[in-house]
Amino acid sequence: MIAVGMLIEWVETEYMERILWINPSYTECYVIRLNSPFEEQVFFPHLRQVEAISSALNEDAAIVRQIDPYVRFNVSSLSPSTVKQEENNKAWELIKDLVVDEPDIYNEKLRWAAICDHMKLSGATAKTYYKYLRRYWAGGKLISAVSQAHFRKGGKGKKKSHNGNKLGRPSRLSKGINVPAGVNITEDIERIFGLSVKQFYLPKKRKSLPKSYDEMIAKYFSVGDLKDKEGNKIPLLPPKEELPTFASFKAWYYRTYNARERSINNEGMRKHNLKRRAVLNSAIDEHFGPGSIYQIDATIGDVYLVSRFDRTRLIGRPVIYVVIDAFSRLIVGMYVGLEGPSWTGARMALANAFENKVDYCKQYGISINEEQWPVHHLPKAIIADNAELKSKASDNVVGGLHTPLLNAAPYRADWKPYVEQMFNLLNVKAIKWLPGAVHKRQRERGEKDYRLDGKMTLDEFTKCIIETVLEHNLEKYMDYYEMDKDMIAAHVSPYPTDLWNWGIPHRGGGLRTFPSDFVRFHLMPKDEATVTREGIRYEDMYYSCETAIREAWFEQAASTGKWKIQISYDFRSTDVIYIQAKNRQGFERCELTGRSARYKGTTLEEARDYNEIAKINRELSGTRTQQSKTEYSAKRNAIIDEATQKTNAELNRSDKSNTARTKEIRNNRREEKEVNRETEKFDIGKKLSSQDISKVIELPRKEEDTNDILRPKTNKRDTFLNVLEDLDE
Repeated sequence: MIAVGMLIEWVETEYMERILWINPSYTECYVIRLNSPFEEQVFFPHLRQVEAISSALNEDAAIVRQIDPYVRFNVSSLSPSTVKQEENNKAWELIKDLVVDEPDIYNEKLRWAAICDHMKLSGATAKTYYKYLRRYWAGGKLISAVSQAHFRKGGKGKKKSHNGNKLGRPSRLSKGINVPAGVNITEDIERIFGLSVKQFYLPKKRKSLPKSYDEMIAKYFSVGDLKDKEGNKIPLLPPKEELPTFASFKAWYYRTYNARERSINNEGMRKHNLKRRAVLNSAIDEHFGPGSIYQIDATIGDVYLVSRFDRTRLIGRPVIYVVIDAFSRLIVGMYVGLEGPSWTGARMALANAFENKVDYCKQYGISINEEQWPVHHLPKAIIADNAELKSKASDNVVGGLHTPLLNAAPYRADWKPYVEQMFNLLNVKAIKWLPGAVHKRQRERGEKDYRLDGKMTLDEFTKCIIETVLEHNLEKYMDYYEMDKDMIAAHVSPYPTDLWNWGIPHRGGGLRTFPSDFVRFHLMPKDEATVTREGIRYEDMYYSCETAIREAWFEQAASTGKWKIQISYDFRSTDVIYIQAKNRQGFERCELTGRSARYKGTTLEEARDYNEIAKINRELSGTRTQQSKTEYSAKRNAIIDEATQKTNAELNRSDKSNTARTKEIRNNRREEKEVNRETEKFDIGKKLSSQDISKVIELPRKEEDTNDILRPKTNKRDTFLNVLEDLDE
């Protein structure tokens, strides 16, 4: 059913018509043809049959436009003193008495007669009346449509069109003397603007916008080069009135790049995301209940501590890890130590978050009950920096404890705002007032070094942090917390512990809890060790356990070869590694064997250093070993060469055949043995001189009775020795 004001679009011709008036019998209507809303061609109302329009709609020859591009909302009425509103009122006064005369105003002859009467009274031209009437009809017969379509005009931030004349304010020089008024910004100049912005303004080591403009003018608008006294080329510029102005360059930049793009160009993506990005969502929507998200982060405590063993020794600043529940802002875990920021410190904080707090506080002499710190649960997910939790060591949290780790983008502290705010709270409430606290201001000359004021040990500082955490959880009234309607209806006070306790029955269901040993085992890093004949080898250290001995792992490795097993370890101690039980119901300790006792009491890093030093020493000893081998070989070869020369000389002088020489081996051996016995025998107080030895060797003998002189009487013993001598030969 058609109605007044309806916008009809004809499918084939693609022009539109607005229905201005329908007769009481619903048979005829006046319409006005409309083209693009950005064109003001002269079309006037004409008569149509209602049935024809209805049939066209039913046959899909025409459609009713649901989005009306000609209707403009009257926002000017909010500020009636504006120029636009005054212009609209003035235009409406001219036609308000004409438009009410329906349907006569739509008749061409009657309309002209009425306009002539009004022109005599107002002094306005017929063109003005027709312009306002058409705007009124085209805009849905709304008063706000009468004024000029200012959105079609140029203005701040909008591109202007030109017909060759200078746009904008002419230069001051053109008013007094005969110089050009300036240049219009053409498409070619805009391309130069775009290239210059990318070349001078957007790089990391960028220039300011005015400096980029200067660089652009020098590079792209110079008409030649001049040389100074030193021979340097200086760009020669045309007159200023022939150059685009900085205002035009700046206007183009602001028109081309929106606020977000300009912010990124000025400060970079990191600072924009942190400080300038749009914040549209409520944080409470992202964290539906307790344990939905835990946020974890670390900071260096702004205080200097002393050693527990010798309070005169400063040990530097501690590392503080905090784990906070995003829903309730309850601090669910913490760690204060000297490890980190690293996975070691992070897993200590997570272990604390997942364990009973009563026992933890008791270690530091603080007595609490379960209600004061009611957290020993695993969350649905953990969000942390893109640092220590992004490692293979942390994969066990995902695999073993089934808790996803979400890493925030680098430099995006706003992704975990609650834990970041907590560090500020700890500093203001606890750390700032402690002895040895870091002073932000620069120390004046002669003033005492604040580091020397350190008085607290690590345990004492941890105790202070625990008390601060308990006070926050129980007494921190968060008037900034965004309470939803369920919390308000239940009269929940915005205290962290109250929100946690209310959320457990109303928003919980995702929290989980496990035994302490199970949690700690899965927080340990994992690696592979090798089962060998000597033991379970890891980092050149050897371990053993009851299962390995009972099942003869080491004998099997000696027989069939080595194999790999998965272990868990704590790099702070090499005394023990852990293997998972075969039934997957627990784990088993593996302790160092005797051959690796030297590693007992060391950290894994110390053990690695020891092994590395040993390898370096072996490498360094290589030169010495090689030198020793070379010297030994040279000396041995010299002895061999000398002996060879002497023997060859004797052989050359001798006329004995090779056969005769081999037959004399037994007799020669006996003679040599007797001489050796004389020289080697124990004769205390007297030693055989070289002359005596010579006499023995040079005994006169005859060829036929030599054997009789030296050979003793034969007995059973000599017969046995003769057999041995034959074997030697």
